[in-house]
Amino acid sequence: MGVSLSVWLYSRSADSPPSSPSAFCSRAVPASSRLMVILNSSPVSPGDSRSHWSSENRSPHLPLSACKHEVTRSPVERSSDGVRAEKGVKSGLHVWEVVWSPDHRGSHAVVGISRQNCPLQASGYKVLVGGDSQSWGWELKTNQLWHDGQSLKLYPGKRRCCTETIEDYGSLTSPHILTDTKGAKTPLPIPERVLLVLDADAGTLGFVVDSSFLGVAFKDLPRGVELFPAVSSVRGGATIRLRYLNGATRDPPALMALCGLSIRQVLGQQRQNQTDKLPLPPFLQRYLVSSE
Repeated sequence: MGVSLSVWLYSRSADSPPSSPSAFCSRAVPASSRLMVILNSSPVSPGDSRSHWSSENRSPHLPLSACKHEVTRSPVERSSDGVRAEKGVKSGLHVWEVVWSPDHRGSHAVVGISRQNCPLQASGYKVLVGGDSQSWGWELKTNQLWHDGQSLKLYPGKRRCCTETIEDYGSLTSPHILTDTKGAKTPLPIPERVLLVLDADAGTLGFVVDSSFLGVAFKDLPRGVELFPAVSSVRGGATIRLRYLNGATRDPPALMALCGLSIRQVLGQQRQNQTDKLPLPPFLQRYLVSSE
C-alpha cells in the first residue's frame, strides 16, 4: 500500500499549479517536524484562553474588545503602549497568530514575547517590547530585533536558498517582492499576518511569514518561567488581533501525524479537498481531512 500510494501521489504532483514566489521564500529555513505538524494541524478553538489579550496587563490606551481577541490603540500623542496575552506558557512548542494591518502600524510597531514585568506604557515614542531585559521584540517596519533596550540585528538575515516552505491552515497576504538585487539591509514589508513560534523548552523565538519559517530570532530565553506574546504600538487607531493556533510537548510527533503531513504536502494546497480519491481506506481518508 505504501509503494502504490507513493506512486499515485508523485505521478500527480506535476498536475499542481506552481505557487507564487514570496519575498520571504529565499530567507526560509527548514522547520522541525514538530513545528511542521503544528502548522499543518487544525487550529484550536478561537475561544481558547491563550487567544486572549490581558484585561489587566495592558496600557490604558489600548482598550480591549469584548471577546478579548483584539485591542485598538486610542488616538493619544506622545505615548508608547503595549499589551501582553492573558495566559503564557512555561514549556512546549507553541504558535500564535498576530494580525496587524501594515497601514495601521506607524513607527515602533513591535511584536514578540515578554515576562510578567515588562513595562506596557511609557511617555514618548519608543520600543516597549524589547525595550528592557524582560522582553524580546521584532520591530516590523525596520525589521530590527530588540532586547534590553538594544537593537541587535536585522531579521530575517541574508537571503538563503528556498529549501522549505510551510503550508499552514490559511492564506497570507503576500508583500511586494523587493527589487533590491543586493538584498543587503533593505527592510522587507511585513504582511498583516505574523506567526510567533515560541519553543519554551529550547528557549527560542522565531517567526513565520508568508508560509516561510524565518528561523530563530532569539535564543537563550529564560526557561521554566512564564512567557507571554506581547505587542507595542504608537499608532492611533491600530487594531491588533491575537489567536493561539496550536502547541506540542517536547515529545517527537506521532508517526501517523508525520505520515499525514507528508501526504498533504505532496497533494499541495490546491488538492486538499481530494483526499477521497487517494488509494486509502475510508478511515485514513477521514483522518487526512480532519487534520487539515
